[in-house]
Amino acid sequence: MIYKFAIGLAVAVLLTSSSVSHIPGLNVLSRLYTGFPSGVEGITLLLLRVGTGVLFLLHGYPKITHLQQWAKALKMPVFLCFLSALSMLVGGVCLILGLLTPLASAVLFVLMAFAAYLEIIQGSPFVARDPYLIPKGQYEGPKGKGEPPNWEKAFIYCLMLMAIAIFGPGAFSLDALLFK
Repeated sequence: MIYKFAIGLAVAVLLTSSSVSHIPGLNVLSRLYTGFPSGVEGITLLLLRVGTGVLFLLHGYPKITHLQQWAKALKMPVFLCFLSALSMLVGGVCLILGLLTPLASAVLFVLMAFAAYLEIIQGSPFVARDPYLIPKGQYEGPKGKGEPPNWEKAFIYCLMLMAIAIFGPGAFSLDALLFK
């Protein structure tokens, strides 16, 4: 379902890209972009953007399909968890396509900063001990050995999203077609 939406959106944008400069709001959005690097820099941004987008799809899909369970585990309202999971899915698609990249990066950054905050207030360490170095019986994940809670992953996502927001989507993106 998501891939159909992404393909449809990409086709629609490509068909209208020659005439989007007159659409209200796009002129304002174009000010968010400082440039669209190509070459090695553009390919690197493409890989970072697409890789990060795929990871958000992989994290958002199980959350939205098991919304009640996730909300209960977080002790958060279902509606907020729905918005978060939906943001991960839509933001992931936007990153993959390179569409509205600064906005998608900002939304996902806020989600990951909040995830790090939740781990910090629970007293989780920045980096958890390696699961194989934990003495038997001290921590067992849901399926045996697992990684104990920490906020390292959320921090890494924040760094990746800051890089994408600051350096832009690169030349190989729908943003480049729309705003160049």
